[in-house]
Formats: sequence, structure tokens, C-alpha cells
Amino acid sequence: MTVTFRPQGTCSQEMRVQLSEDNVIEKLEVLGGCSGNLQGIAALVQGMPAQEAIKKLKGIRCGFKPTSCPDQLARGLERELARQRKN
Repeated sequence: MTVTFRPQGTCSQEMRVQLSEDNVIEKLEVLGGCSGNLQGIAALVQGMPAQEAIKKLKGIRCGFKPTSCPDQLARGLERELARQRKN
């Protein structure tokens, strides 16, 4: 399943995360933002359980901003996991 969301407060404009049935990140694509850094993050989270990515990335800040692309990825994954629990 592919989950798409729009980050808030970052340079990136859209994140698409492909999750397996057991919520392992199979692929991450990010539109906008710092291309090299986001390609690196995408490579690092590939094969990682979504819950583990949330633990590692949530709360990371970008300079003086209260959030970052990794933090927004974690928040988007959290929302998706919460949505799944409701269904």
C-alpha cells in the first residue's frame, strides 16, 4: 500500500511511502526538499519497520524550524498506523 502525505513546515512538498502488509517501509519518495539528504534517508529507512523509523526520526529539527523532513516522515507514519488501528 502506498501512503501519500504533505509535510508541514519543511521544504519538501510531498512524501510517498510504500508499506508492506506488516508495515515495513518498502520505498520512500520525496518531492522537493534537499535531494541528496532525502535520497539518503529513503535508502536508510528501506526495509525498516515503520514503528522503528518513527522512533528514530521523530523530533529531529532542521535548523531553527520546529520540525524537519525526517520528523514529518515520522509524523506521517504515525498518522497512518493510527488510521490502520481504527479500521
